[in-house]
Amino acid sequence: HGKASGHNGQSFSVRDPLDLPRSPQGAPVMVQAGASDVGRDLAARTADVVFTAAQTFEEAKAFYNDLKGRLPAYGREPDDIKIMPGVAPVVAETEAEAREKYEELQELIPDDVGVALLSSYLSISNLWRYPIDGPLPELPESEGMKSRQALVIEQSRRDGLSIRQLARHFAGARGHWRIVGTAAQVADELQARFEGGAADGFNVMPSYFPGELDAFATLVVPELQRRGLFRTEYQGRTLRDHLGLKRPV
Repeated sequence: HGKASGHNGQSFSVRDPLDLPRSPQGAPVMVQAGASDVGRDLAARTADVVFTAAQTFEEAKAFYNDLKGRLPAYGREPDDIKIMPGVAPVVAETEAEAREKYEELQELIPDDVGVALLSSYLSISNLWRYPIDGPLPELPESEGMKSRQALVIEQSRRDGLSIRQLARHFAGARGHWRIVGTAAQVADELQARFEGGAADGFNVMPSYFPGELDAFATLVVPELQRRGLFRTEYQGRTLRDHLGLKRPV
């Protein structure tokens, strides 16, 4: 029997090695979120999956290309990391039904809750001093959540949204991409970004549970399977397998 070997470091100490077998995944799946320059470098160096927000195809494509382009500096390949933007679908049998559902969900968001959340994204405490149905004012540069602040301001300017409209949008989807329509319309949008090199997959964010998750599973998933874009059975047992990630050596 050899001498017991433990670990005594700055962050933690253990007396002896952990007497357990290695995880079937090899290592936990590391997920990173944050689109600042520092955050992107962290993702390129350490992440298996990146969770990001992008409202337009152009934004998503630019982020995708930039992050994948940083991988060689850390000795990594493009397939070593999966970029999975958030998407908040509202789906129904007809487009009119989906639009009606979306409007009903938006009306459920109290203005004070929406504005409070928007204020936190913008790192500003006095947003209520401005007319709620007026435009977003010029804001000082913030050191907090810079990428999300830039996303809010860009959408406000691009779409001409009032503070109330912005607050409801960001409270309902947390600043992520919103798709409203039929199963075919939602699948079209997802397919365009996936095949256009703007995403490796998506983090689906239903507006409420279980209803909107059920709608996506019963309406959109079969449509994606019909197009050959979604698995019909699992090829492995672990999350790493399901994401198509390599097992660490």
